[in-house]
This record gives sequence, C-alpha cells and structure tokens, in this order.
Amino acid sequence: MSAPQALALVAVLMGTPAMAQSLYDEASYRPLTADNKAFRAGDVLTIQVVENATAVASADSGSHRKNSAGLELFRDTNSKYRREIGLSATGDFDGGGRTARTGKLVTQMSVTVTEVLPNGDLRVSGEQSLVINQERQQIRVSGQVRPQDITDGNVVLSSRLADASIDYAGDGTLTDSQRMPWWQRVRSWFGL
Repeated sequence: MSAPQALALVAVLMGTPAMAQSLYDEASYRPLTADNKAFRAGDVLTIQVVENATAVASADSGSHRKNSAGLELFRDTNSKYRREIGLSATGDFDGGGRTARTGKLVTQMSVTVTEVLPNGDLRVSGEQSLVINQERQQIRVSGQVRPQDITDGNVVLSSRLADASIDYAGDGTLTDSQRMPWWQRVRSWFGL
C-alpha cells in the first residue's frame, strides 16, 4: 500500500465513529454498593399494611306537643241543660340511636412500581389472593410512595402511602352467612 492510499485509509477510519456495545446500561445500572430500594417501574416493594379504623356515631332527638280545643253550647241563660264538647291531644316522641364500627387489618404484601412520577415519587399497585378453609380473601393495595419513606429493607408502611386505596374482600360460605338475606332487607326497608 502506498503512502497516499494509507493516508486515505486513515482519514476514512478517523471519520467513521467506532461502533462497540457496552456492558453498561444506564437505564438498569445499579452500583454494587447501592441499597436494594425500589426506584424504577417494574421494581418490587413490600408494603406493611397496618390499619386500625374506629367510627362511632350517635344521635338523640325529642319532641313534645300538646294540643287542645274546646266547644261549649248553651241553649239559653235559664236552661238547665248545658252541652260541652272538648278535644285534647298530646304527643311525645323520644328517639335515639348509636352505631359503632371497628376494623383492623394487618398484613404484609409485595407490590410493583407501575410508574415513576416527575417528582420522583413511585406509583405502586399490587394484589394478594389467599384461600383459607375454602374462603377466598383478596387484598388490593395501590398508592404513591416517596422514595425517602422506603426503608433499607425495601419496605414501606401503609400509613406512608399517599392516595392509598386498600381493599380487603372475602368470598365464600362464611362471608355469605354474614350478609342479611334479601327478604330481611326488604322488611327492614319498610320498618317492619
């Protein structure tokens, strides 16, 4: 190869960018010294659901009413007959009611990061299905997590979920026995 040809070959090689594939992928890279916290879509995060709910409502009301009306009829001033008509009505009503409800849910489940929001928060969602004595129990959890609320063990408390939606439902014989029959609901609706 002559000197001008070698020079032309070097010029062509210098103008062409090098094409090599790297083992480093910026999207999935995590240093060896980094913790195992979820930080991107598809990562798994553990939620500790600890929810206590108590509600109490009471109402008292009362009303009292007394009405009366009278009518007297006279024939004349010398008559011994005297007619009187009277009407009287009274009514009392006292009413009251109280309702109380308490619920407690304690579980631990894993959810998946579905989206990383522009501010860095993680949107998470997941569900868990259990069958215990032929009763299907289903738990669904979704919400928004701040990365600083995730512990080093990749766990976050349910009280740290923003816009949290926690749904716990059961299906089976025991759950069905807890429901009021339709005919009792109709009877209750009519106040019977």
